[in-house]
Formats: sequence, C-alpha cells, structure tokens
Amino acid sequence: MALRLAIFGATGMVGRELIKVLHKREFPFESLRVFASERSAGKQLETPWGVKTIELADTADFSEFDLAYFAIGGGWPKKFAPLAMQAGCTVIDNSSTFRYDDSIPLVIPEINADAIGDSKLIANPNCTTAIAAIPLWHLHTRYGLQKVIISTYQATSGAGNGGMAELEQETRRALAGEEPECAVFKYPIAFNLIPHIDSFQDNQYTREEMKVVWETGKIFADTTIPISCTCVRIPTMRAHAESIVVETRDPVDPAEIRELFGKVSGLVVKDDVDNFVYPMPLTASEQFDVEVGRIRRNLIFGDHGLEFFVCGDQILKGAALNAIQIGEAVLNKG
Repeated sequence: MALRLAIFGATGMVGRELIKVLHKREFPFESLRVFASERSAGKQLETPWGVKTIELADTADFSEFDLAYFAIGGGWPKKFAPLAMQAGCTVIDNSSTFRYDDSIPLVIPEINADAIGDSKLIANPNCTTAIAAIPLWHLHTRYGLQKVIISTYQATSGAGNGGMAELEQETRRALAGEEPECAVFKYPIAFNLIPHIDSFQDNQYTREEMKVVWETGKIFADTTIPISCTCVRIPTMRAHAESIVVETRDPVDPAEIRELFGKVSGLVVKDDVDNFVYPMPLTASEQFDVEVGRIRRNLIFGDHGLEFFVCGDQILKGAALNAIQIGEAVLNKG
C-alpha cells in the first residue's frame, strides 16, 4: 500500500519515539512528513529515512495523508481531528481527548483490535492502563475478575522531557548538598515519592487513577469490574511499574498463570525469585514487551486471589508502540 503518513508533535517525547518504532517494526509507508508547533517549524529533524523539515502543524492539508499520528495534547486534537477525518485521513490520537467518548474506539490491539471497525479516529490509552491491561485481560477472560487493586510506581518521563530533566538536575543539586527544588512536580522528586499524578477528582482519586478505571472498562467492554488504583511518581527516568492484586471468580493457580503469561504476545515472564529475576524499570526500559513477575497467591483472597508485579516502558507500550500497533491493525484490516 502506498501509504502517506504524517506525525504531528514529531519533536516531543512520544513523537520521536513513534519515529523509532516505525523504523524498528518496518512499518510500510510511501512518504512521511513531520509536523510540530511554531517553535519547531522550519527546523530539521534527523530520522532513519534522512533529514526531514519540520512543518507547522496548524497549516497541514490532511487530504495529503492517509494516516496521521497525533502526539499533541491540549485542545489541538479536538480542533484538527474532525478536519483530518473530513479529508479522508485516519487519525490515531495519543492524547486523552477522545478516550472517553463512547463513539470513538479506545484500542489495545492484543485485546480489542476489532473495536476499530470503520472508524477514522482511534484513541490510544493512557500509559498506566496499557501496561496493566494485557495480563488483566487474560485473567478476566479465563478466570473472571471480581476485584482489581493497583498501585503504580511511575517514572518521571511520564511528565515528559521536563520531568526527566528535573529529576536529573535536582538529584545533582541534592548530591551537591544543595536544597532540591521543583517546577514540573509539586514537590522535589529527587530521593522522594509523590502520591499525586494529574488533578484530584471529587472522590479524592486523581484523574490518572480514574483513567485506569474508565479505560479498562471501555477496552474490556465491561464496566462492572471493580477497580481501584493509587498512582505514585517515583525518581526513575523511564518505565512504569505496577503492583496488581486481583480477586477472581474461579480458582487460580500461580503456576498456571506463569504458563499462561508465557504464551501471551506482549508479555515476558520475569519470575525466578531464587535467582532474583523480577520486573524492574532497569530491564523494562526501551523494551517492547511488558515484564510480569512476582506471581503468587494473594494471602487475602486465597485460591481466588493473585498478586503480581508488572513493569513496562510507558513511552513504548504506554504510548508509541501501542499507537503503531493500532496503525498496523488498521492496515491489516484494509
């Protein structure tokens, strides 16, 4: 297929990662153009296919593209996605703009690629949801999920390039004996944990925590699963980790789950505690697969309960990789 491809927000963290993943997965296209804001327009961007001149996103003619990746937040997608669709361009949006619109599919291809249907606009889920969803989906379809409790340990890259820069800068300050400061985060992140990501809601959960509830229900097409989540920012650069406790409808055996997860596309089992093998940001960073380990029977729910730990690169499976996989599903459908 002579696919004409565009990336909007190409200079940001997710935009740059989209370009890397396109190359690694040998995504088929005839042409690629890159767009960003006025601040970057006119500059040059190195890509695996040569140097590209960055164009101004606001002036794009969407009739010149078959598929567009949106990696721009704020109100931009809401304004420009309808224009793209009217021009016949399919949009895969990485922002939260359309995730909770019942008419827009929210997709993790390993779970609900069929939800894409004929839609010209597909939403990419939040990183925290994407990392947890695949193991939860297989537990739900085989054993039935009665309750899900998640605690997350989220890297500073979840707050963009500025978050990582602040961690590095303030860690250096702290090690030099200076008082660490903060700008991106509410409190200094160096040598600290912050149990606050995104805005607090009326129920005292943050929006980041509620995204896991809302999005999992939509992706699973089942909003009856009780889910609770606490999200914590930690002083690591890349890859989110999550501790997950589930109560299942049917009895569950940890040995069976290790075998099950070992056969699931998108997961890699890291679960050999005798040899100190378990999921970590150190090993999950820049990897496509989500690591899963510390699989054990939960002491509260007994043989109807399971506890495990996952770690995944939130810039990849939590953003760019999942978006490219959606694009692959769109092409395969066509």
